Amino acid sequence: MVNTTMNLSAYLTELKTVIDSLPLQQISRAADILFECYKADHTVFTFGNGGSGALASHLVADLGKGTHFPGPKELANVRRLKAMAVTDNMPMMTAWANDTHYEDVFMRQLENFLQPGDVAFAISGSGNSPNVLKALGFARGAGATTIGLGGFGGGKMKDLLDCPVIVPSSNMQQVEDAHLVISHMIFLDLKARMMARAPTHQSA
Repeated sequence: MVNTTMNLSAYLTELKTVIDSLPLQQISRAADILFECYKADHTVFTFGNGGSGALASHLVADLGKGTHFPGPKELANVRRLKAMAVTDNMPMMTAWANDTHYEDVFMRQLENFLQPGDVAFAISGSGNSPNVLKALGFARGAGATTIGLGGFGGGKMKDLLDCPVIVPSSNMQQVEDAHLVISHMIFLDLKARMMARAPTHQSA
């Protein structure tokens, strides 16, 4: 009989080692980039496939809603962070996939919205997803700053990133776990900066 408890414990032990080895300097740099994006009133676009696509949507919920902190009345008009997950429009994605190629599903949406100074935030465990690579290549050419969460050494994606945040693991589940941790770290750091920048009292 398989010792399930031992397997579960081993997973947690391995995951703790991965979490303890996360690239904090690059995570901080990613938060810096997003804060500069916010201050300049630019937009963050996120994308990924499968579990990474789910996290792209989750991250946008944190960035767009979570950073709108509740507080005194004078904070009601504080400008929001603009963020969009291009994984979320299923009709648009399937139209491009059906009429052109699945490699185009993120890039074609960025063509509609991306402006110089925006941020393209890719999430890919392997770093080799063709649609992610194509979107990043377009984003760099259009004058956006590129951030990416990866694993497995970063894959081909690493060469297209201004800020690579690579999890030191070749276990996809651990990479995905770490990506969620990193996204929450970035979100909370960004929220704290936005709160510190907001007015603290009502005008007379």
